Amino acid sequence: MEGRTLPDVVFKCRVRDDSVGGPNPYRWQDMSTKDYFGKKRVVVFSLPGAFTPTCSSKQCPGYEQAYAEVRSLKIDEVYCIGVNDAFVMFQWAKMLGVKNVKMIPDGSGHFTRRMGMLINKEHLGFGYRSWRYAMVVHDGVVEKWFEEPGINDTGADEDPYAVTDPDTVIAYLKSVWPKLGAHVG
Repeated sequence: MEGRTLPDVVFKCRVRDDSVGGPNPYRWQDMSTKDYFGKKRVVVFSLPGAFTPTCSSKQCPGYEQAYAEVRSLKIDEVYCIGVNDAFVMFQWAKMLGVKNVKMIPDGSGHFTRRMGMLINKEHLGFGYRSWRYAMVVHDGVVEKWFEEPGINDTGADEDPYAVTDPDTVIAYLKSVWPKLGAHVG
């Protein structure tokens, strides 16, 4: 995966717009791969789903807690991608108290599928979801790839979480720190 250019997809997002008025001042906005990943260096983590146990108790809160440290290591932003729609991602972030990590809704799984990470979790009633992975992306190209072992959609209920955690990603970022020079983000 390292050296791979990210797939060009459109993410269907909701953005706050006070000109909309009313109790739900949000409008639809298409965001592209280039909008999120172009001309910056970011950390991205993807997970099986909003409101699920490991994603809600460990992975997303862990990246939120580590946000400042990750940003201090020459990273411009931290993104969470889930095969959930914009409404679900928004409510999940709100429930978790996420203020810094930016949520990217991949509701139809187009990005996840083209990354080769879409798995079938119908046996759990989830439908198609993402395998757990993380990556460092520099200007739309995968710099470093982290993937949990055992990717499958054969019905196994295992949900490994050992190599996509913030500590592992931070260790990588610290290891390349001397090679990168001053932070520009």
